[in-house]
Amino acid sequence: MRRGRRLAVDVGDARIGVASCDPDGVLATPVETVPGKDVPAAQRRLAQLVQEYEPLEVLIGLPRSLSGGEGPAAAKVRSFAERLAALVGPVPVRLVDERMSTVTAAQSMRASGVSAKKGRSRIDQAAAVVILQSALEAERGSGQPPGHSV
Repeated sequence: MRRGRRLAVDVGDARIGVASCDPDGVLATPVETVPGKDVPAAQRRLAQLVQEYEPLEVLIGLPRSLSGGEGPAAAKVRSFAERLAALVGPVPVRLVDERMSTVTAAQSMRASGVSAKKGRSRIDQAAAVVILQSALEAERGSGQPPGHSV
């Protein structure tokens, strides 16, 4: 397992969730929700977070269908990731499978007693935590960086 903090990003049309982990890659925690409607402003904020957190890499959730295919949402995220990679280089940006991350996050929040209305502003952060925790577990299991490089 490589040592170093990572940032995970859950890209949505309205909001972008961000999570981080400790340098040992043990615990993923929410960072913030970035407004997503103004994409250039959102990317500038993400670049600021990269400067602040100095991560080993940025992991962006790639939405795929349950069968593994990619649709319009995946194409949008790929484009977002390419633009972000140009902004934050030389910090690597990697795309990781995020199937079911928002569903898993919503279930966890409901189970802990957070209502859908109150949780709306935090669901994207929680999804980013799920993406990051999954990527950390994948790297721990395989010894290889998760996903693929942008």
